[in-house]
Order: sequence, then structure tokens, then C-alpha cells
Amino acid sequence: MELLHQFSSGLFIIQSIIFLVLLFILGKFAWKPILKSIDERETSIIDALNQAKLAKQEMAQLKEDNERILREARAERDGILKEARDMKDKIVNQAKDSAKVEGEKLIEAARQSIQTEKNAAMADIKNQIGTLSVNIAENILKEKLNNDGSHNALVENILNKSNLN
Repeated sequence: MELLHQFSSGLFIIQSIIFLVLLFILGKFAWKPILKSIDERETSIIDALNQAKLAKQEMAQLKEDNERILREARAERDGILKEARDMKDKIVNQAKDSAKVEGEKLIEAARQSIQTEKNAAMADIKNQIGTLSVNIAENILKEKLNNDGSHNALVENILNKSNLN
């Protein structure tokens, strides 16, 4: 309360004038630069936000591009793997076919060899049978032809059987 009692109107007027002068000086020299810097700051913040939005859009676009590139790479990889499998299957089938043909050739060669061996064995057996038959016939004839009468009868019999023209 004492403050209210000590209130003097002259002091109040002087303080009011000083306040108004200070307000005028601040308005003339300080408010414009302060407002200008605030506007510049606001503009720079808006620009930064716009650049952030652009960067975000670019990042989204890059992400989409990366996903597209990954999909293409996967598709290309799958194509290469399919082509490699097809080539492998083709090579394996060719090898099987070649082995089959080679096996058939070997079997045919073995059959021919067996047939040749068989024919040779049969010819050898026939020769041996022929030789053996001749030896047996010779022995039988020697025994039967020891006397002259049977010898002459055998010759006449053979001559009669072979029809001489």
C-alpha cells in the first residue's frame, strides 16, 4: 500500500513517455528486422519441409525402383535357372541316348562275336565229327575187309548205290 501512496503523477508521465519513445524506436528500428528475420525463418522452415517432402517422395520412388529392379532380377534369375535346368536335362538325355546307342552297339557286337564263335565251334565240331566218323568207318572197314570176299561185296554195293551214268 505504501507504494500506492507514493505514487506521483509526474513520474508516471515520464515513465509513460520513455515507454512510448522506446516503443517508437523499437517499432522503427527493431520490429521490422525482427519480423523480417521471423518471416525468413518461416520461409526457410517451409522450404525445409518442402524439401523433406520431396526427399520423402524421392525415397519412395527409389524404393519402388529398387523393388522393381529386385523383381526383374529375380525373374531373370529364375529364367537363367530354368534355362540351366533345361540344358542339364537335355545334356543328361543326350548322354542317356548316346549310352543307349553305344550299349546297343556293344550288345550287337557281342551277339555277332558269339554267333561267329558259335559258327566256328560248330564247324570245328563238324570237322571233329567228320574226322571221328572217318576214323570209325576206317576201323570198321579194316576189320570187315580183312577177308577178300567182303571187300569185293562192299565195292560192288557202293558202285550199285552210286548211280554212274
